[in-house]
Amino acid sequence: MIRNIAFDFGGVIVDLDREEAVQAFIRLGLENAGRILDKYHQTGIFQELEEGKLSEESFREKLGILCGKPLEREEVRQAWMGFVSGMDIRKLDYIAQLRQRGYRTFLLSNTNPYLMDYWARTPQFTPQGNSIDAYFDKLYLSFEMGCMKPEPEIFRQMIKDAQIRPEETLFIDDSTSNIAAGKNAGLQTFQPENASDWRAQVETLLERAK
Repeated sequence: MIRNIAFDFGGVIVDLDREEAVQAFIRLGLENAGRILDKYHQTGIFQELEEGKLSEESFREKLGILCGKPLEREEVRQAWMGFVSGMDIRKLDYIAQLRQRGYRTFLLSNTNPYLMDYWARTPQFTPQGNSIDAYFDKLYLSFEMGCMKPEPEIFRQMIKDAQIRPEETLFIDDSTSNIAAGKNAGLQTFQPENASDWRAQVETLLERAK
């Protein structure tokens, strides 16, 4: 039986557009943005930010050096927002329904404070005035945890902190390597395509697991 569901953020809750993000950072002055940015796993200072090794301020200073000019926080946030091409509010409504039905829901995401603290954790995240926290029992975010998917440690931390049984937990992520890591951690897994409406598929998985 499935009692817990851990969702990825980008590609599952919100739709991703890597190319728009690349162009946004190029407009800031980061000429090699296409080489540095990845849909699933960042590199360089972008990875250090999402691992929690760089603070938001330190990242902005280092990015400014790479871009050849000082950068304002809002400029950087808007560039990060280039990754987000849309969000189907029906997915969040479905997650809220799952919680009402007794499932524990978690967010397990490789992300950073520009996307979370200055967008998803604000009332402006949804038209109803809810932040991302309203839909989950707890958020497990790479930059706060000090590790990233697909590292085994991030799964160990979530399982221990949430006090869940891996075999009773469904992990939903659009990255093949993250799904493989979730399976290695003992989780049940489902890999939807980026921007797809996965609600019916998840419902089928939950029904089969009863």
